[in-house]
Amino acid sequence: MIGERIKQARIAARLSLRQLSERMDNYVSAQAIHKYELGRAMPGSDVLIKLAKALGVKTEYFFRPHAVQVTLSEPAYRKCLSVSEKHLRSIQAQAKGWVEKYLEVESLYPASRFTQIKLPNEKQRTIKKIEDVEKLAVSLRELWELGTDPIENLTAVLEDRSVKVVMLEGEDDFDGCSCWADERIPVIVVKRGLAGDRQRSNLAHELGHLIMDVHPPVSGEKAAFRFSGAFLVPEAVVYQELGRQRHALDLLELEMLKKKYGMSMQQWIYRAQDLSIISTSRASVLFKQFRTRGWHRQEPGYAIPTEEPERFKRLVLQAVTEQLISAARAAELLGEPFNQFRKSLQVEFAQEAAHS
Repeated sequence: MIGERIKQARIAARLSLRQLSERMDNYVSAQAIHKYELGRAMPGSDVLIKLAKALGVKTEYFFRPHAVQVTLSEPAYRKCLSVSEKHLRSIQAQAKGWVEKYLEVESLYPASRFTQIKLPNEKQRTIKKIEDVEKLAVSLRELWELGTDPIENLTAVLEDRSVKVVMLEGEDDFDGCSCWADERIPVIVVKRGLAGDRQRSNLAHELGHLIMDVHPPVSGEKAAFRFSGAFLVPEAVVYQELGRQRHALDLLELEMLKKKYGMSMQQWIYRAQDLSIISTSRASVLFKQFRTRGWHRQEPGYAIPTEEPERFKRLVLQAVTEQLISAARAAELLGEPFNQFRKSLQVEFAQEAAHS
């Protein structure tokens, strides 16, 4: 068990055996660490203390058994060609550890409280032509009872419907990935620190990867990108906002639509092009204007706020309140120093008392 814990923490930290040894000031060799991971040798308490410090975990981490273990399917990565294999393995290890903690916390409550994700039927999820994506997006919105109004908080919508949303640090070329845990639990990983509109686009993109069964000649990536826009702003809504045919789109108009629907100005241009509201040449002119002014990286005007997953933390706080776990265990689950977590609890309780 200790060996498995050491290996998972090392991979999550993106360290090779040699790099971990060096971070420990070569207190033990890379070969010795390898033996620990294989279970062929047992590290002493002095080694465990140094391993914990080098890996950024507490020594208790090595001894705590996995209350829940999951198997992740092969993730679908975006823009992964220039992302190192080590980083991809790190993301997968971090996601696995996070999902296991999440399910451990859920196991504290009655199973009836948590349901599996509801998805359209197999036929609706089969994509043989790009237009099928538009229909699927509408079907999912209907199934989830979202109507056609703007989605105020996409992360909350996903979490409320049993999708595990993970935010991790990532390299520049990593946007997100998605997979299934134990073939039944949807997991979406997105890069932390992105602008809100890009984050929402990535979340919807990965949702598309999770639920679509794409067949040639349709490209999986193109289908996921189309799904992202169609789920955020369905076809009928786009026609309602833009009309069915336009000679041009005004930048201020696009900014106002971005603010209303939480979808970037550039994705609005793509939606208008995909639905033949504007010509491909007109879209190209607009995209060139964005690139020339550097707006393709950071759009002008209103900035969509970044969303944060909150459900896991709420469940942990409920578990502390109901005395299902200790405050120390809660701090460990949340990855916060115990003193910091205790202070935050005291502040919350004081604010609650002031309002009561």
